[in-house]
Amino acid sequence: MSAPEGSRGHSSTRGRRGKLIAVILLFVSGVAFAGIFNAGLAYTNEMEFCVSCHSLEISYNEYKESLHFKNQSGVQATCADCHVPKPFVPKMITKVIAAKDVYHEIVGTISTPEKFEAHRWDMATRVWDKMRRTDSRECRSCHEFGDMDLSEQGRMARSRHARAEEKGQTCIDCHTGVVHIEPFEPDDDA
Repeated sequence: MSAPEGSRGHSSTRGRRGKLIAVILLFVSGVAFAGIFNAGLAYTNEMEFCVSCHSLEISYNEYKESLHFKNQSGVQATCADCHVPKPFVPKMITKVIAAKDVYHEIVGTISTPEKFEAHRWDMATRVWDKMRRTDSRECRSCHEFGDMDLSEQGRMARSRHARAEEKGQTCIDCHTGVVHIEPFEPDDDA
């Protein structure tokens, strides 16, 4: 038995229209998800979000005393400027790894100044190691050897920056205590 004439064309048109509607809905859903995802990323890069953790109060107070917070040029680097990469894939990796920070905030790992100080060396060395692995990528988004006017720097800084560039050193090799108090390395016996 064959289908009545014209019914095949009608169901074929309905099928195409259904597929087109599904593609449009999928596209709109994807755009909405991307927008919400991007807004969430932007929110978690805001200074207010970073310092909303009680545990980061010590770090925030140190930052407020640094030139990255207040300086003669009025340019301010925020937590995300120094701790979150701008390229997408490294940013996503950093955000996933940062989930451990949320966990430690919840369980109170560094909830008191004493606990914070007990963990300061480990926290700092993890950040320094990451910066060495990435050639201080976040620092270089503002400070690049090629953009420095060495003639405007003091004699010691001019000499050290020139040597560091020649040796292939990265920012964190010399600037470990720029924003946060540099911890003392713990004794092996302790």
